[in-house]
Amino acid sequence: MRALQQALPEFKRFGATLVAVSPETPDNSLATAEKHALQFPVLSDRGNRVARQFGLVFSLPPELRHLYGQFGIDLPKQNGDETYELPVPATYVIDRNRTIRFAFVNTDYTKRAEPADVTAALQRLSG
Repeated sequence: MRALQQALPEFKRFGATLVAVSPETPDNSLATAEKHALQFPVLSDRGNRVARQFGLVFSLPPELRHLYGQFGIDLPKQNGDETYELPVPATYVIDRNRTIRFAFVNTDYTKRAEPADVTAALQRLSG
């Protein structure tokens, strides 16, 4: 997310807006944005409704639930429900007609879209 944040000036040059979507409760989404000094909004997707529409939701297996707890990650508290559901990280460029023009989805949460690829997609859109 940090790399995308650093690319914000370039995105804005193309008239694009960066928005993060999280299953966290609104208060926890705000706390995340403040903790990481994010310069873009973090919207709350309670119950993963939007993520589900994109086919991104998975349920954390029981053995990982315990491990998350050992790391101090309380998903039920963060997300405001008992589902242990998370979205697969994804990056989309969506045009004004709500058409997806670029998509990056990877089940390995450590791999994220490269800002240069997002910028290239924006450049193609601007024609």
